[in-house]
Amino acid sequence: MSDWQPTASLEAIKARAELLRTVRAFFDDRNVLEVDTPQLARYGVSDLHIQCIPVPGYGYLQSSPEYHMKRLLAAGSGPIYQVCKAFRDGEAGGRHNPEFTMLEWYQPGFALDDLVQECLTLFAALFPSAQSQTYRFRELFADVTGLDPLTASDPHLIACAESHGAPHGLDKPAAVDYLMATEVEAALPAEQLSVVSDFPGWAAALAQTRKDEDGSTVARRFEIYYRGLELANGYQELTDPKEQCRRFEQDNILRKQHGLNPMTADPFLLDAMDAGLPACSGVAVGVERLLMAQQDTSRIDDVIAFPWSGD
Repeated sequence: MSDWQPTASLEAIKARAELLRTVRAFFDDRNVLEVDTPQLARYGVSDLHIQCIPVPGYGYLQSSPEYHMKRLLAAGSGPIYQVCKAFRDGEAGGRHNPEFTMLEWYQPGFALDDLVQECLTLFAALFPSAQSQTYRFRELFADVTGLDPLTASDPHLIACAESHGAPHGLDKPAAVDYLMATEVEAALPAEQLSVVSDFPGWAAALAQTRKDEDGSTVARRFEIYYRGLELANGYQELTDPKEQCRRFEQDNILRKQHGLNPMTADPFLLDAMDAGLPACSGVAVGVERLLMAQQDTSRIDDVIAFPWSGD
């Protein structure tokens, strides 16, 4: 194949168009408003695991539309969704492209379980034969690894990760993340929509937290997996601006420890939250991941016409 030609087949390109038609019809039936927010803005995210792509003189290509969509929610938009391009530095490979398409939506007044069910309803239209099963992160992790991710000692979790090929020098959260990605996710039934909820508190990101039965902190967060792919990542959204500011500060402490540049907290988001972000749940879904699952491929190049080549 010549270098100028698309890497995705015509079948995959048509499947993308059909998927987007299904998505828009789904939200139109539920009176969820489609919105559009900037892909280039002054502020980026501070999450240790997400690196924004800087545009000198302008700010950053956005890694998700989350901050702007929350500003719309605070302004009284009601339920909203968006299909947009998102950008992340360093994410290139078999399942990643630095530019990708994200579906993100927010439902004011929804508890997290309501949003899980809405996700599964959408996915039922995209994967009609798939059944679903829900797991709690803690029990699932323990079943696969034999260790409780919240109460097992740091040395035990780190040793377990290293015995499965993890590099030396990981801390406990990184060891748990490694085992989740390499062992636990792989143990989930491929042909089942697997919902994993109640992530460890340190993985809350922008989600609310609560105390588990034994007092351990867990995040009000879920992910959905299918055919070995993470499809969705959802939160009971944090609405407290003071806690949000504290998390931004903690993110930058971690970024400094890992040799990453600090990120200025987005003052517009904090002002919007101070004005009043409504109680809501939100979820982000990778459109290419949905297409990869539909096409039963592990290569993102099979569903993107012109992926980034690095040339």
